[in-house]
Amino acid sequence: MHLKFNKTFQYVFLLISILLLSLYIKDNHFTDNALTQIEKRGELNIVTRNSATTYYYRDEEPTGFEYDLAKAFANELGVSANFITLEHFDSILPGLESGRIDFAAAGTTITAERKNLVNFSSPYNEISQLLLYRAGESKPTTIEDLRDMTIDVLDNSSHHDQLIQLKERYPFLSWRSHSTLDIEQLFSKLNYGEIDYLICDSIDFSLNKRFFPQLRKGFTISTVESLAWAFPKSKDRSLIDKADEFLKRSKENGFLEELHEKHFNHADGLDYAGSVTFFHHTKNRLPKLIPIFKQASATHQLDWRLIAAISYQESHWNPKAVSPTGVRGLMMLTQNTAKQLGIKNRRDPIQSTEGGARYFVQMKGKVPNRITEPDRSWLALAAYNIGYGHLEDARVITELKGGDPDRWADIRDSLPLLEKKKWYKKTRYGYARGREAALYVRNIRNYYDLLNWKFKAEPPQN
Repeated sequence: MHLKFNKTFQYVFLLISILLLSLYIKDNHFTDNALTQIEKRGELNIVTRNSATTYYYRDEEPTGFEYDLAKAFANELGVSANFITLEHFDSILPGLESGRIDFAAAGTTITAERKNLVNFSSPYNEISQLLLYRAGESKPTTIEDLRDMTIDVLDNSSHHDQLIQLKERYPFLSWRSHSTLDIEQLFSKLNYGEIDYLICDSIDFSLNKRFFPQLRKGFTISTVESLAWAFPKSKDRSLIDKADEFLKRSKENGFLEELHEKHFNHADGLDYAGSVTFFHHTKNRLPKLIPIFKQASATHQLDWRLIAAISYQESHWNPKAVSPTGVRGLMMLTQNTAKQLGIKNRRDPIQSTEGGARYFVQMKGKVPNRITEPDRSWLALAAYNIGYGHLEDARVITELKGGDPDRWADIRDSLPLLEKKKWYKKTRYGYARGREAALYVRNIRNYYDLLNWKFKAEPPQN
């Protein structure tokens, strides 16, 4: 009996020891942590959403603020980035529970409720929630103005959570939550008077008000909030810690600022009247010109929408346009430039477009090869407007100021200094209307964005 009891005890003790050891190994990360697993498989699985502020296609290539930021993080880890797009925002955070997603890069606001569901990285942007209304309607300035009115919001969004909190103080608040629409669809409904009010993030409004010119800001409905990446709820912080290091470094080295410049900073340059006029001309003037722009596009390997954007800035798509200084035609070529390009009739739409496209390609060819897109194109546009010599002068000034002469954002800030004697006397070509060149590029970028939105590029088919 004593021998049998000892054997039983030894057997139970062995089982308990194995169980405790397995738990110890798991808790002490003898198994691979999240970061190691990603490095081994060579791929980072990122969930996002299609929107102008996060991820979309342009020229059959993915782009967007969140795309560029997350892809740079994957590059730093030495792995590829696999983006999974979900149709609706309210699917983003639940999608992290599947175990197949490493994190969400979808412009997600940090809220107390969401902290119970996911782990967040350190913030990389700040926004506020805005109440929008339609032009021509009475502007709401306080929540009291919303009595007997219905507000529209995305379901499971921070805007929806905000309304739930506000209803405790303002019981009269009423809203509709949408789980099958995205924010751009709600913008469209408000723009065309199908809904009365809408809550959105300030960054979405700033970027989309060009596309929906009837949108108006009523008032700010929240305090400043932070955007961050969202990770599955877990004690394993290996990937989050790595992301925090990357985001901190991106703030310090200016990479985040570069992404803001690339995707957002030019968006405020087009006012209501400019947007309305532009969309009017896309209906009345653009259709008959598209074949001409596409012909030049094929010849010079340029996006036809960029050629069209340059043309709109130059002439508002008026083939007979003439300026007081004598430039004329769709691309407003000077007589000397037309002669150099072999263009005999500047008022002929085909010749003018061909000449303008070829001149832009020439300017782009002069930009140093080390300068990458999109900065390369923005510099070429500035040269198209002000001349390559003056562009080089602006690059010299940029360097004298301690900026980066290969970075458009720095050169843009230096261009107005070509109008100041203190600076232009240090240059080779002297005075130039640099402020106009900076605005010229900003406007074209806006028109290009509008054309990309109106003639949306679809993801390439596999």
